[in-house]
Parts: sequence; C-alpha cells; structure tokens
Amino acid sequence: MTSTVSNVSGDGFPKPAQAWYAVGVLVLAYTFSFIDRQILGLLVTPIKRDLGIGDFEVGLLGGLAFALFYTLLGLPIGRLADRHNRRNIIAVGIFFWSVMTAVCGLAKSFWTLFLARMGVGVGEAALSPPAYSLIADMFPPEKLGRALSVYSMGIFIGSALAYIVGASVVQIVADAPPILIPVLGEIHAWQLTFFIVGLPGILVALLMLTVREPVRRGGGSYGSRESASSPSDAVPLREVIAFLWARKGTFGAHFIGFSLLAVFGYGTALWIPEFISRNHGWFIYDAGYAYGFIILVFGIAGVLFGGAFSDWLRKRGRTDAYMRVVMLAACALAPTAIVFPLVGAQELMLVLLALVVFLGAMPAGVAAAALQTVTPNPMRAQVSALYLFFANLIGMGVGPGLVGFLTDYVLLDPDKLNVALSLTAVMTIPLAAIILMLGLKPFRASVEAAAEWR
Repeated sequence: MTSTVSNVSGDGFPKPAQAWYAVGVLVLAYTFSFIDRQILGLLVTPIKRDLGIGDFEVGLLGGLAFALFYTLLGLPIGRLADRHNRRNIIAVGIFFWSVMTAVCGLAKSFWTLFLARMGVGVGEAALSPPAYSLIADMFPPEKLGRALSVYSMGIFIGSALAYIVGASVVQIVADAPPILIPVLGEIHAWQLTFFIVGLPGILVALLMLTVREPVRRGGGSYGSRESASSPSDAVPLREVIAFLWARKGTFGAHFIGFSLLAVFGYGTALWIPEFISRNHGWFIYDAGYAYGFIILVFGIAGVLFGGAFSDWLRKRGRTDAYMRVVMLAACALAPTAIVFPLVGAQELMLVLLALVVFLGAMPAGVAAAALQTVTPNPMRAQVSALYLFFANLIGMGVGPGLVGFLTDYVLLDPDKLNVALSLTAVMTIPLAAIILMLGLKPFRASVEAAAEWR
C-alpha cells in the first residue's frame, strides 16, 4: 500500500527537513550505484591479464554489458513507478544491484563477468526514473533544479569514491597472490574488490525504507493528484508516446543532445585512470587517487553550480534555463575536452581535466529537472526512463567501447589512448552543443504549454 505524507508545509509540499532527508538517502544510493559501476576503471589491467581480453572487451564490460538491461528495463520500471510505490521499487533495486556487484567477484571468464555486469544494470535501472519523479513531488518548481542537482551529486561522489577507495584496495592487494576460498575456489585481488564494494549496499536498501512516499502532484488533466498512484490512473504508453511526439522538438533535442554528451562522459570516466597511467607513466592507484579527488571537488562543484545557475536564470524569467545551462556548458566543454588528452605537461593536463569534469558535471541535475518541468506527473517516471534509455544505451553502451575500439582497431596502439579520448570528444560534444541550441525555442514553447496542467 502506498503511504502518503502527513507532515506538509503551507504550500502542500513535504516539510523541507523531510524532503531533504529523502534526497540525502537517494544521494547515498546513487553514490553506491556509481561505486559499483565505475570500480571497473581501476581494474582494467588485472582483468585483461586474468581473463585474456583486450581494451575493446573491457570497454564492453564497462559499457554495453551494464547498459543493455539498465536501459531496456528502465522503461517498464518507469511505468511501474508511475503506478506504484516508488520508494519500494528503489529499495528492491538497490538490494539486487549490490548482490550482483558481489557476484562479479565470482567471474572466471569474460562472459560470466559480462552476465554479472548485466545483473548490476538490472538493479540500477530501478533507481533514477522513480527517484526523479519522487523528488519532483517533494519540492516546488523554483527549487527543483537545486534538489535534483544535489541528488545528482551521487554520480560524482560515487565515481570519486570508486577511484579513491578502489585505488586504496588496489594498492594494498596489488602484489597479493590469489587466495583459495572453500566452495568459491581461487579468488584474485580484483575479484575481492567487487565483494568489498558491493555487499555494503544491502544496508542502503534497508535505509531507503525509512523514506516516506510523497503525495503525487501536477497531474492536471492527466490524473488526480491524490490518487495518481493507483494503477487505474496510469497513463497508457500510447498517450506517453503521443505526448512526446507532439513535443518532438523539445524531447528530441533533449534526448539526443544529452546522449551525445554521455558518450564522451562515460567513455572518459572508464578510461581516465588508465590514460594517466599509460600516457603519463603513473601507477594506476596514483592515477585513481588523482582522478577521484578531481571528481570529488570539481564534479560536485559543477553539478551544484549547474543547478544553482539554472534556478537563478528561472527566477529572472528564463523559461529555457535548464536547456540553456547545458548548451553553454557544452560550448565551453568542447575545446577543453578535445585538447586535454593531448597535453604533455602533467600539471596542465590535470588542470584541464578538472575543468572538463566541472563543465561535464553541470548538466547532470538540470537534465532531469528539464524533463520534470515539461512532463505531467503521471508520466514523469516513464519519460525519465525513456531519457535514461537513450542517454545510457547510447552514452554508456557506446562511449567506453568506442574508446577501446579506437585504440585496438583504428589507432592500433594501446598507448594512443590519449588520441582516442580526443577523437571521442571531437565526434560528440560539438554536435551536442548545436542540437541543444536548436532545442531552446521548442523547450520554451513546451514550458508555456505545461502551464495548462500545472
């Protein structure tokens, strides 16, 4: 049974303390999700050695294996979240992906690890679509950009901890021989790492159950605010598709623009420690520490700045604030992302990498806020799932594998990883900026149309 919120503020939204508590738990969940998916970036060399695979196969493990079911299941899970208790859906997802991360530590071949990574994607598909919808029902529109940006901090906290904690584990066990565990057999250090980062997530799943499901709002002609959580009030999929098609200029620019940025973002996230190690001669754990701290400082700063900047623009009458902030970030990101891998001086490379992380983080929260602004409540989770379907299938499914493909089959040299990263930026970010710019006008029209059902 769906629980409702009894303690509300004067505007009908949950009290700030209750709303921000929910966001805090969701940030923790998002943090663990990115630790579990990004830890692979520090384990490239031992996995290649023990499983006998190349860069391209590692790219598939970091991208397609995870993204395949993460994207496909996001759609039906999004529909469930528009009909049923969102908190419970999220809690089940956290439990499942945590267990599957630990299962990655049992893999003995490329395909068993591929399947386990698919399982991680299955669980993580249950997080963001219902989380976006849940947060949108807890905050008034003028505070939504900031709230969703705080939630999106989990991306960068989790990624940072994946590299910092992962680097510590790798440094400690780097030279350790395999250990023999009854029933499980011989376990290598990289396999043990998956156990260490995966199993604590089960506690986060239990913590999620302390969050209260808020009353749904903003349904207008698409459903009753008070009863939208009933299965009978769910908007049919054909109506969702018709809604998107009627606003194809808005959603097309949003989905495609953010997906192109995601290709570079996910490709970079997996390969940066290995790039620093190969092209600048660092130990992999030192590269992990450096990249982790850069993400922790500049990633969080970027996502918070993006949310605050967009809310500031909205208060000053910019109805296209969310799309405009991302377009501006993409314009600044393009030259920086193309140049930083090619710089020889380590200090300058790290400065440019910090700027890339800051600019790349700005869209993380406002992308979700843009969708909530122009989508009725009863279909928000479904539309968010469609967005994540495109952004992650294209971004996560293509990005890491594209970088590995370029080194293995185009450049024919693993030491040209820097060139592969630069080429990935050339092929994606400028086009994303152009598409987002073209989407500003239709987005403004969609915001005006949304006033009819708000």
